[in-house]
Amino acid sequence: MEKPVAGSGETLSPRRGVQGGGAPLATAGIGLRPSASAEAIAALVRRAETLSGLRVGRLAAPAFRRDLPALAEAASALGVELVFLDHAALLAVQDRCPTRSEAALRTTGIASVAEGCALAAGGALVLPRITAEGVTCALSAGPNA
Repeated sequence: MEKPVAGSGETLSPRRGVQGGGAPLATAGIGLRPSASAEAIAALVRRAETLSGLRVGRLAAPAFRRDLPALAEAASALGVELVFLDHAALLAVQDRCPTRSEAALRTTGIASVAEGCALAAGGALVLPRITAEGVTCALSAGPNA
């Protein structure tokens, strides 16, 4: 896992920690098209929280999407940390991903970007990939998630 340099505008500190017995924290693995908006990312993460009953504490995205401002904007809007994962980390967990996208495989070399990001960030997959408006999201929870 590769974390951006502090102060670069790409690492955001979580503001939504668990307090007073709140929902456990999860990591949202994010896959997205270059045209995806911050609003679409945030809305899908909120939907994933509703479906899972978990609260997202960080976003995990592929390093090859690092230059998309929508990721940092969504993390800021959600008040969560943003981490980037390199290609090797995503490849290492593909055998644990229940969903495959031939289109994503052709475009990125990774068959399951969102699930791969969630798993590579740590923990067990608790919500397989959901999709909306050029964004995919999967959640992991547990140790290191």
